[in-house]
Amino acid sequence: MRVSALHSYPVKGCRRIDHERAAVEPWGLAGDRRWMIIDADGAQVTQRDVARLALLRAVPVDAGLELSFPGSAPLLVAQPFPDPAVTSTLWGRVTMAATAAGPEADALLSKELDRDVRLVWMDDPASRRPVDPDYALPADRVAFADGFPLLLASTSSLDRLNDWIAESGSLEGPLPMARFRPNVVVDGAAAFAEDDWLGHRLRIGGLLFRAAKACGRCVVTTTDQETAERGREPLRTLARHRNVGQQLLFGINLIPDTIGELAVGDPVEVLDRFTLG
Repeated sequence: MRVSALHSYPVKGCRRIDHERAAVEPWGLAGDRRWMIIDADGAQVTQRDVARLALLRAVPVDAGLELSFPGSAPLLVAQPFPDPAVTSTLWGRVTMAATAAGPEADALLSKELDRDVRLVWMDDPASRRPVDPDYALPADRVAFADGFPLLLASTSSLDRLNDWIAESGSLEGPLPMARFRPNVVVDGAAAFAEDDWLGHRLRIGGLLFRAAKACGRCVVTTTDQETAERGREPLRTLARHRNVGQQLLFGINLIPDTIGELAVGDPVEVLDRFTLG
C-alpha cells in the first residue's frame, strides 16, 4: 500500500490544495483548516450550509492567504497578529477563541456566499481544541477540521462504491475522491480494508498515526466540488451498503503520534493495536 495523494483545505469547506509532500503537525497537515468562516453568531459556515463554498480557492502565500471565487479578482489576506477576541462555535457546542481576519475578507465572503459572514484564524492549535476524549489522548489537538487531525480514504473503497452506484442504475457516478475531502489517499488496499485498521497504529512513510474512528459522511459528499451542484449520491448508496449505527461510513480518521513529512509514494503499513489508557 502506498500514498497516492495528499490534500489540505486552508479554509474549512474550501477547495482542496494538492501536495506532493506535506508537513504533518500534531493537529494535522500544515495549514489544514486553520481558517474558518463563521456567521454573525459565531457559528461555523461550511458546505453543509452553503454549497458555493466549494468554489472558494484559498491558496497559502507568504504570511497569509489568497482568496478567490470564479470570476473574482484574488484578495490577499494577511495572517493577522494573534488576537483571539472572536468566539467561534463548531456544532453548536464546541467553542474556542479565534482571531478575526479583517473586513476585506469578510466583505468578499459575504458577497460571494450571500450572507453576513466573517473569516477567522486559529493562531495556536496547541492551546485551542482537544480531540474527542472518547477516541484520543488528553494531549491530542485539532484545528477547525470536523473532529480529527487527518482523514484517510482508499481508492479501492471508492472503486467499490462507484461499482455499487453503477449497479443501482444511478446516473450520478462515477464519483471522484474529491467528494470525500480526504487528507491522505492510499492505493493498494482491498476495498474497505480500512475498517479493520481501526484501533491500530499505521506507519505512513516514517510517521506513526492512530486509526481512531470511522468517518460518518454528510451532505457535503453530494456536492460536486467543481460546480457546487448537489445530487443524491453517494449518500443514497452508502445508506444501502455502509450504514453502521446510523452512520454512513467512508474513510477513517487519524491522529498523529509523530510529526514530520509525508510524500506521495510513501508506503503504508498496519501495525499493532493501541490503547488510550
